[in-house]
Amino acid sequence: MTGGARADEANADGTPRTYDVVGIGLGPFNLGLAALLDDVDCEAAFLEQKPEFEWHGGMLIEDATLEVPFLADLVTLADPTSEHSYLNYLRERDRIYEFYFYETFQVPRREYDDYCRWVAENLDSTRFNRRVTDVRYDGAEEVFRVTARDPGGETFEYRADDVVVGVGSVPFVPESLRGHPDEDVFHSASYLDRRERCLDADSVTVVGSGQSAAEVFLDLLREQPEADYRLDWLTRSEGFFPMEYSKLGLQHFTPEYTRYFHDLPQETRDDVLPEQDLLYKGIDEGTSEEIFDLLYERSVGDADPDVGMLATTEVEDLERTGDRYRLTCEQWQEGERFAHESEVVVLSTGYHRPTPPFLAGIEDAIDRDAKGRLRIDENYEVEFDAPGRVFVQNAGLHAHGVGTPDLGLGCYRNATIIESLVGEEVYPVDEDTVFQDFSVERFVSNAPDSERLRNAFPLQED
Repeated sequence: MTGGARADEANADGTPRTYDVVGIGLGPFNLGLAALLDDVDCEAAFLEQKPEFEWHGGMLIEDATLEVPFLADLVTLADPTSEHSYLNYLRERDRIYEFYFYETFQVPRREYDDYCRWVAENLDSTRFNRRVTDVRYDGAEEVFRVTARDPGGETFEYRADDVVVGVGSVPFVPESLRGHPDEDVFHSASYLDRRERCLDADSVTVVGSGQSAAEVFLDLLREQPEADYRLDWLTRSEGFFPMEYSKLGLQHFTPEYTRYFHDLPQETRDDVLPEQDLLYKGIDEGTSEEIFDLLYERSVGDADPDVGMLATTEVEDLERTGDRYRLTCEQWQEGERFAHESEVVVLSTGYHRPTPPFLAGIEDAIDRDAKGRLRIDENYEVEFDAPGRVFVQNAGLHAHGVGTPDLGLGCYRNATIIESLVGEEVYPVDEDTVFQDFSVERFVSNAPDSERLRNAFPLQED
């Protein structure tokens, strides 16, 4: 180790400590893992390049709430007695009665962010201002060597038996829409930083679908009467559809469905996922209702809200024309192309997950499928050609299904990873949590008048 590391990062002789596990990235999932490991005999360090915890800071819009109940905090679904629970946070913040009278399961997104900061500050295992630059496996010592830098350029080495990667996704902008001044054309991930620019414009266009686009549109719609701009919303989706939020539909976000999905052949998984978009990519029903209600109220007395909404529309290109931007669009159902102009463009075009550059040092030992995706086993362990183990958080949609990014499954995944790390069950790895069955084998075993027939066309193994 070089530079001035914290005293607990090194042994007495100055050599780097060897941890049981090093976590890279501190989003909610790895933070939840750190919190659950706090009372476990497992030496851990979690490294984050930011100076403090921040969860989608550019989208912490006032009145925006989590899309999952408060029980989906960092620890409760694994350990309701944990001192790191959301309810204990409220107790410590002297807000528990206020929450009691708040009478809702969904909590403000800004408060969830504050809760996570509170947990991060109370853990000894968290290390901020540590940008991981390299991960290598030392076969001679059978440990991972994780190199990190602080903002001043000092480097630190962490040794670990195992590694958990939880670095999250990054905003995605199609190539044809890139290259413009970011004060005028920007991803919704930085919306709050650019909000004043929107309010000063004479026209704003939101591009994209899903909850983020809806929240930006709603916030701008609320401010429109005073700011007096034209507001438009374009999406290539077939409509401004609500997210599936029925109680039976939500059973796809359970340990049972996760295990069922993982057991399917990869070809089948790839066919199923695109059909499940509205399970996790649609618009929250409450957000949709508020948008409609505002538009309804502003149309009373033959008033005409200065608003446009058009689905089934792909924005193909974007070019600057004076102090405005010209969007070349195609309504793909009609096959009709048109041009649209706007002073500010907010791109809610999703996120992607590039391979972290720090994995280059162990890339040769990582097993990937024909499409270049990580091969991940049922326990969230990457197939890795070395004695050390690499686990991943929220990186296996293709392997574990639609529940992968869902906060409500974070505790289940972390309980599973912890069992692998320490070699025994520490927190319950839940089973039998749903009323429905997903596999024939399960249904037949529970139905006395059913029997399984041999399939004439067995599924191909991955």
